[in-house]
Amino acid sequence: MKNKANLLALTDENFPHHVLENTLLVLVKFGTNWSGPCHIMLPIIEELAVEFSGEVEFCKLDVDQYPETAKKFDVRIAPTLLIFKNGRILDQETGVIAKSELAGKLKALLEH
Repeated sequence: MKNKANLLALTDENFPHHVLENTLLVLVKFGTNWSGPCHIMLPIIEELAVEFSGEVEFCKLDVDQYPETAKKFDVRIAPTLLIFKNGRILDQETGVIAKSELAGKLKALLEH
């Protein structure tokens, strides 16, 4: 079994500090506890969090508990992955995405 990292749980209150003010790449998984696709993506993101440790911050936000932040970023599908740097959205994906594809996106963004 591969090592997995716990993702930082975001709230409406701590989102600006951990995401918008962060100078690292930050991947945020907007999701729910009841969504099948969210459950599929969670272990993929946890494995990538280990692989990209120190280079990319990995977080999750429960859109049912914290709808204000989800609304602010027009999140309508769970899961939605937003990748931020310096408060700007650099990439967005919705639904299930392959680990290799997501890793490739992160590597490309790190090179810029």
